[in-house]
Amino acid sequence: MTTYIRNLICIPAIVLCASAGTAAAGQLDLIVNGRSHHVNSDYDWNENHYGLGLEYQLDSSSRWLWSVNGNAFLDSQNNMSYMAGGGLKRRLFQSEHGAGFYLDAGLIAFIMARADIYDYLPFPGILPAVSFGTRRVGVNLTYLPKAAVRDFAQAKVVDPDIGGVFFLQFKFRLRKLSR
Repeated sequence: MTTYIRNLICIPAIVLCASAGTAAAGQLDLIVNGRSHHVNSDYDWNENHYGLGLEYQLDSSSRWLWSVNGNAFLDSQNNMSYMAGGGLKRRLFQSEHGAGFYLDAGLIAFIMARADIYDYLPFPGILPAVSFGTRRVGVNLTYLPKAAVRDFAQAKVVDPDIGGVFFLQFKFRLRKLSR
């Protein structure tokens, strides 16, 4: 992959995440990419998606939460993948007691570059997402449906029975930013 394409995706997202505190209050999290599960797969996919990223969630007085993020990780075929995007989630539950447990659900839209899809030519995507955790740590869970895996990612060439992919990330609060 050319340095140009990697910078096209990762640099703007990292700059947005790192500098968002000057524009609005919010929270900055370190993202540690974790595991995936390829549903009904007969193929031995890489399910350890080592990599790092940042997620910045804008402060909101409503239950609707906006975020921007960017990360790089090993994909299902052990190639580096790069992603930058944003999300809109609805806060379904939040406890003000103890560790401050929360549960969010929504959508993440992104631009991604992968070796196995158009040889790192950036492409758009949108996935459902659920987040849960406490004030200091959390988990992001996304799901790539069977139709997207088979038709877009062309996984049918390797594994015609794949039924979708679950993807897990861990979040660690770096700091709470304020105006």
